[in-house]
Order: sequence, then C-alpha cells, then structure tokens
Amino acid sequence: MNFKEQILQGIPSQLPEKKTYDTKVSHAPVRKDILSKEEKKLALRNALRYFPEAWHEELAAEFLEELKTYGRIYMYRFKPDYDMYARPVSEYPYQSLHAACIMLMIQNNLDPAIAQHPHELITYGGNGGVFQNWAQYLLTMQYLAKMTDEQTLNMYSGHPQGLFPSSAAAPRVVVTNGMMIPNYSSPDDLEKYSALGVTQYGQMTAGSYMYIGPQGIVHGTTITLMNAFRKKLGAGQSPAGRIFLTAGLGGMSGAQPKAGNISGCITVCAEINATAARKRHEQGWVDELVEDLDGLVARIKTAQSLKETVSLAFIGNIVDVWERFDQSDIFVEIGSDQTSLHNPWSGGYYPVGLSYEESNVMMAAEPERFKEQVKASLIRHAAAVNRHTSKGTYFFDYGNAFLLECSRAGADVMAPNGIDFKYPSYVEDILGPMCFDFGFGPFRWVCTSGNPADLKTTDRIAMEVLLEIKAEAPVEIQQQLQDNVTWIKEAGANKLVVGSQARILYADAEGRAKIAERFNEAVETGLLSAPVVLGRDHHDVSGTDSPFRETSNIYDGSRFTADMAIHNVIGDSFRGATWVSIHNGGGVGWGEVVNGGFGMVLDGTEAAAVKLKNMLFFDVNNGIARRSWARNKEARFAITREMERTATLNITMPNLVNDDLLANLKY
Repeated sequence: MNFKEQILQGIPSQLPEKKTYDTKVSHAPVRKDILSKEEKKLALRNALRYFPEAWHEELAAEFLEELKTYGRIYMYRFKPDYDMYARPVSEYPYQSLHAACIMLMIQNNLDPAIAQHPHELITYGGNGGVFQNWAQYLLTMQYLAKMTDEQTLNMYSGHPQGLFPSSAAAPRVVVTNGMMIPNYSSPDDLEKYSALGVTQYGQMTAGSYMYIGPQGIVHGTTITLMNAFRKKLGAGQSPAGRIFLTAGLGGMSGAQPKAGNISGCITVCAEINATAARKRHEQGWVDELVEDLDGLVARIKTAQSLKETVSLAFIGNIVDVWERFDQSDIFVEIGSDQTSLHNPWSGGYYPVGLSYEESNVMMAAEPERFKEQVKASLIRHAAAVNRHTSKGTYFFDYGNAFLLECSRAGADVMAPNGIDFKYPSYVEDILGPMCFDFGFGPFRWVCTSGNPADLKTTDRIAMEVLLEIKAEAPVEIQQQLQDNVTWIKEAGANKLVVGSQARILYADAEGRAKIAERFNEAVETGLLSAPVVLGRDHHDVSGTDSPFRETSNIYDGSRFTADMAIHNVIGDSFRGATWVSIHNGGGVGWGEVVNGGFGMVLDGTEAAAVKLKNMLFFDVNNGIARRSWARNKEARFAITREMERTATLNITMPNLVNDDLLANLKY
C-alpha cells in the first residue's frame, strides 16, 4: 500500500506483526504503576475497544505487558511503517484542503527530528502528547482524509470522537486535552487517568498540532534574553563574553543555546540526558559538548577572555554547575532554568547525585524515594542560585514552575512577605510589560508546500510589513518592532528550520493581520505555491491563563481565573479559525494553567481574507482588554489606541484609585 492508501485505511484490516522495541530513539520515562488490578482491567477494556474482538486475546496480553513495563498502553504494534514528517500538502489524501493542512501539522509534531519521544507520540516537555496511542493517530488521519468542509472532527484528549455535520464557516477540528473536573486535577490524577487511556497532557502546541520545533521558542527566548541583558547591563552595553547559565535541552528548552548565540553571549546549558544533548549538537542548536566540570570551567574562562559568542552543552546536572561556578568565582550575569518542572516526578527534573539511568529506574520502582530526592535537589539548586544572586546575578524564573516547585520543596525562594517569590518570572519582568501588554506575541506560520523558496518569500513579505508599520508606530513599540525586523532579517542565516518550512516572530494585532493579508494575496496570485497555515504559541497575549507565567503580571487578583482562555478559544472558533484547542496544563503543569490555541489556513480565497481580519483582531485584543482592566499601563495604552482606530471596538476601561486614599482608611 502507498502512503495515501495507508492513511485512508485507518486501523489496518489485518493485524500487523508485533514490532521490536527500538532502542535507537529517545523513549518516554517509565510512568509509575498507579492502577489497581481492577483499574488495569479497565485500561485494557479501554484500549481493546479500538480493535475487532478477534484480535483481543493476542492484544490483551501485549497491552498488559506495555502497561506493566511502561505505565501506559502506546500500542507500538500499530505505529505505521512509513516515515513520519510533514509532507507537501499535495501528497495527502483529502476532500478538504484545510483538513490536509492539519494532517501535515500532526505529522510535523511527530517527526523524529522534532518530537522528544516520537514512539510514545510525545512532542516535548516529557509528557506533551499529540495522541495517547497509535490507534488514535490512525483513526484521526483517516477521519481528516475523508472529511468535507461541512464536517467537524471532535478530539477528546487524543481520541477522535468522530465527524459531526457543521458548516464551512465552522472549525474543521475542535481539540480538548486534559479538561478534568477541577477536583480531579492533581498530579496523581494525571497519572491515573492517562494510564486508563481517558485523558492526556497536551502541553501547549503538542496537543494542538502547532509545534514547529525549537524555532518556536528560539524567538521568544531571544527576545527575553536580549531584554534581560538590557535590564542587567543597561543601554548600549554588549553581552559579549558574559554568561547565561540555564538547564534543559530536551524539547522546547533545546532552543536556549541558539537564542544565546543570536543574543551574542556565552551560553552554558546543562542537560542530564546525553542523548538529548547530542541530538541538539548534531542539529546545530548548540556549538560544543562538555562532559566534565574541570573542562567546562577552563572553556568558560577562555570564552570570557576572548569575549566569545558560543553555546556549551554540559552533559550533567545543573546543580553541579551552579555550585562549581560559585566555588570557582565564575560570575554569571544571567541565570534561569528550563527543565520540565511542570512534571517533576516523572522525568521533568533529575536530582543531583543520581545519573540519568539511575533516576529513571528509581522514579518507576521507588516513586516516593525519587520524589524526596527531587525535593532535596531543588533545595540545593535554589541555595546555589541564591549565592550567585548575592554576587549580582540576575535570575528569573522561566515559567517552568521552577520557583513553584522549589517553594513546595521548602527551598529558600520566598520574598520577605512570605507570599511572593524573591525572583520574578520572566513575564513579570520582561515579556508581560514589554510585549504581551502591548499585544506582541508569538505569531507563526507554516508553508504547506514544503518549499524553502516559499518560506523565503514569506520572510520578505513579513519584513516589508514590519518596516511599513515601524515607520509610523509610536515610540512605545519601536523597540519591539525593531527586534522583530532584525530577527526576520537574520532568520534564514540562523538555520532555524527543523521539520516543516515554518517561521515565527512577535507581532501585535495590526502586524499579524497585515502579514496574513499579504500571505493570502500571495497564495491567490501564485507568488506562494500552496496555502499557508497561521498559528501561534499558546504562550501569548490572550490564549493562556497561567498565574505563574503568562498572567503573572496581572495584579488585580484575577490571575487565578481562566475566563480569558475560554473566551479566546470560543471567540476564535466562530470568527474563522480552522481548528481550535483548549488544554488543562501546559508549560507550568497539570492543574496550574488553562490554555487555548488555534490554526488558520490561508488558501487565497476571499473567505480566508474575511476570517483572518476578524479572528486575528479578536485573538489579540481579547487579552489586551483583560490586561487593561487589570490596570496594566502598557495595556491601557494599547487598547485605547486600538479603540481610536476601530470604531466598533468599545472596551470597559478602569478608573484608577489614589493609593493615598486607601492607605489612610482604617482597616
């Protein structure tokens, strides 16, 4: 059977041969054994319902073995034999061109060059899944190949519920991931219900089919890092020869060394998983690998003396690096962490003193002991950071729940008031006031032709639009626009593409709509040879309610509410999105955040031209309005400016209260 025939087949008509476990790829950590005997029976019933009864006897024993060995039923036998990557859209079988674009995006998320644990259908973050198992993948691709523009596919945490009649104006796919009843959203609930096969952790862009490889976060990390150095060094000072120390190279964190190089500093990024570190080195995302602390110290001193721009991956534990740099009097200008601490007990963080292999064994066999090791390591980690910050290091939390989990472990990370953390999140200090409140966020697109020439054309179009906007923009947003002009000008030279022909930049509502409009016109005229898929990271102005990250600079008490994310995904769905998604979890952890995303296909039609204006306008300004109501100065400026330009926009504005009035009242 050829590729198209295999897609249309869905679940094979004949039971495939059992596959040999591939030891050459990175596999997900073994999840802990959390189900009772009766619950394991239920997990098997849930898995076997995808297949004809004649196969059940053979598959039941096999799936039970997977459950006992890995803590999940992945159905490895049903992983397709064809190569997994984003093909040109014309190579997919389809009745709806928009559905074919979604198939392309799904395969890009599962491409071994991109996915962290491709055989477990995990894209990034240790547990960010596209699907729970391979049967779900096969059925979803079959549904997408057969659907028309008057049907919508419902996705329940990776499970394709089916095609429902709708309309051409409706989304083609509606995705939910991990949307638990609130009282059933503890970490153990995630483990239990994932093992049962009834929910999954979709992260942000994994379960919404919008991950574009590390490039997606390279840009945000670059913007963050450049502004962190501006805060630390002051205007006009160069990051050359100065150190950015962090950890994590597995998934989205793999972007950090590349961002450091673009920013012009020395980057030291620790990674305990040697396979992940070597993968990033082979891909060109990190310059050099270092495997011992003495060698690292010597290399750093050379880089400092020569004021090099270089990225170093240390294969080992980040705590050892912080402690050794303290002992060796190596000054760290900027420090952070991007280990997957949203998932601390199941492979997101590896404790100091244990090897990668020892940790993986302990987390499955002795989960409570492993948990205590992680807590002890976090206490040491925070103590080492504190010693550096006392010398002048600027440390920020990168929204990965580092400070949150340190506080839960009992580490010294709290401010004197006992409520706030002693270190800011990067959203509080940098991205919130400098970008999100003004409406700037991670706008991205994918050229579905797979042709690098199309991507080059979109880069040129985007830069032209940004320069046109910058020429008349107010001073408040000149720096944001210039940073993105510089970014897009150098994007090709930085070799950011892994997988699909994709690009990202930070743009506001005006920029997104004007760039999208030019793209749609280019598809219509043939300047671009195939449709363009628009999207964004959920880590944006409006899409995510996350009190310790995206909405950490909301100070009116509403940062623990999730109204914005829900309104965002509902509003996008009826304003023209091709697909929408809403997730529990993502970035900072299960139960800690609700986030929504979208995808939109620009096919060169008038319908697309209308949809892009309505949807992109709302997608951004919904969040600015919320931030304005929270009294954020930059957001009040941005939404007032937008109301002056858009007669049909009418936003409730806050009246500011004099602090002295409140201070003088008797409480």
